[in-house]
Amino acid sequence: MFARHLRVTLAEPGGGPARPCPIKYLDSFAMRGFTGESRFDETLPVADGRMEASLRVELPELRTALEDWFRRKSYLRPGEVVEIAESPR
Repeated sequence: MFARHLRVTLAEPGGGPARPCPIKYLDSFAMRGFTGESRFDETLPVADGRMEASLRVELPELRTALEDWFRRKSYLRPGEVVEIAESPR
């Protein structure tokens, strides 16, 4: 649907193994649109670890917002961080 295909992972501190971000977490973030957060309206969770976005979505800002939301919801393990990368389909 959108031009960019993103891989979203949750990485352990110190370079440990990363895990795909569960779609439940991505959906929770996407539902924020109903609270007035419109910066990321052009994002679409599609599967565990996969999200689509328009070219207008800034990846560093998206990563920061996802990480902040996940921390508030206690989805992240201590020290875990969100990583986002563009990927081929």
